[in-house]
Amino acid sequence: MTRFSLPTRRALAAVPATAVLVLLPTTAFAHVGVTPDTTAAESYASLTFRVPTESDTESTEKLVVDLPTDTPFLSVRPRSLPGWDVEVEVEKLDEPFEVEGATVDEAPVRVTWTAEKGYEVPPNEYQEFAVRVGALPEEGTEVVLPAHQTYTDGNVVDWDDLATDDGKEPEAPAPVFTTTAAEAEDGHHGGGTAEAASDGSAAGSAESAPAVDPVGRWLGGVGIVVGAVGIGAAFVTRRRA
Repeated sequence: MTRFSLPTRRALAAVPATAVLVLLPTTAFAHVGVTPDTTAAESYASLTFRVPTESDTESTEKLVVDLPTDTPFLSVRPRSLPGWDVEVEVEKLDEPFEVEGATVDEAPVRVTWTAEKGYEVPPNEYQEFAVRVGALPEEGTEVVLPAHQTYTDGNVVDWDDLATDDGKEPEAPAPVFTTTAAEAEDGHHGGGTAEAASDGSAAGSAESAPAVDPVGRWLGGVGIVVGAVGIGAAFVTRRRA
């Protein structure tokens, strides 16, 4: 009978566990998925899309993510990614809605990342694409973010399948998450309109973090008017004194 030293036996015993750790993520890794840094309703979330290149011969050259239009995000700000151009598309909403006294009739509906030459995601590797959005819809809302992955040979993989009632995982599941209870108003992610007011306009490049924020612009205008009235009142008071 062959005998192994204690260190050798320990190493051999660790092999099955290591193999499990290596193999378990493989299935999930093959899908385009999204990871939010928060799911709290009314908060602003940073969404990270992990995109693997499953082909052995072709690279990933484009990613398109569809944003929800039934519960639209009023602010969308992509994170800059070297070697990739990013575009946020805005469209008119079928049903305008009121937010803080302002009527919103358009919103971001799509984010597209396109690789510059030489920056495509190579075969069997992955890239992460991030975007900050808000505010998240009410608790219990399923946020579905269909993704469309384009390869250098022109093949497009649509990650847009939804789970069925039988519980079976779809062949090409759409990235999805469900919102949870809103945080306290003094929490880190609270105050959605306050963050929206600082996001700026829709124009700009990836470096300037393009964002669409009609509510922020409306509230900003009100703030300027109120501030001007306050300054005028203070000046009159000093003159009378």
